[in-house]
Amino acid sequence: MATISDFKGLKVWQASRVLNQKVFMEVLQKESIQDYALKDQLNRSAGSVMDNVAEGFGRGGNKEFINFLGFSLGSLSEVESQLLRGFDRSYLNNSQLEKFEKSIKELRGMLISFSNYLRKSGIRGSKFKVEEPSATYGNLDS
Repeated sequence: MATISDFKGLKVWQASRVLNQKVFMEVLQKESIQDYALKDQLNRSAGSVMDNVAEGFGRGGNKEFINFLGFSLGSLSEVESQLLRGFDRSYLNNSQLEKFEKSIKELRGMLISFSNYLRKSGIRGSKFKVEEPSATYGNLDS
């Protein structure tokens, strides 16, 4: 697996960003939906999915990263529940809901797979990397 130095290179973050954009375009941007409390909650939870991936990556340790991936899964379930409420209130049609459910299922699988990969890997995270001493400080003859 290639080393990723920025959370934006993670496919799971990219997929969560796409879901966030779909939520915005299909629900949040619609002026006909005036259920502002639901729209606000949906906006926050959809953003939380991608934000928790980014924050977990930024922590630099796999245990913390796995924990934040779990938070992303929780937020993703919250998005799904809110979209179902939107469907029940006729803000979404059946076709829109099915597309969202497909995206959510795929993203859930990605989050779980990535979390399992990190759990099974021997990698502890970037904050545990041992820096090589520089020539100036590593030379005992100076």
